[in-house]
Amino acid sequence: MRLIPKQVETLWTLFTGPVVWALHFLACYSAAAIYCAKAGQATFSFATLRLSLAAITAGALLAILVAAWLAWRQWGFGTGDPPHDQSTQQDRLFFQGFATLLLSGLSFVAVIFVSVPLVFIEVCAR
Repeated sequence: MRLIPKQVETLWTLFTGPVVWALHFLACYSAAAIYCAKAGQATFSFATLRLSLAAITAGALLAILVAAWLAWRQWGFGTGDPPHDQSTQQDRLFFQGFATLLLSGLSFVAVIFVSVPLVFIEVCAR
């Protein structure tokens, strides 16, 4: 019995990692910008904002890991070696799975890079 059915492996899974990264980027930078623009009016501290964004980061990384696992499963758990350039349904699925896996890895690293300022910035600079 599979936890996630095979039918979810469509072309849309290819875009999961980059979309999650983009939403994470938007959430982190807009939340920090709004907080710093209205720092005197906020009812919570910057540390609270950092913890919230850390939770959002953890959720984004988890979503990308799920997408990567689905891609690895679609790729046949690494059984098919690239380049997957034959015009067969199997090779198309392997190519899509491999491409999704690579994009998920890139998106995972991008989310970590977006989160690095959360570690080093402690206050808003004016």
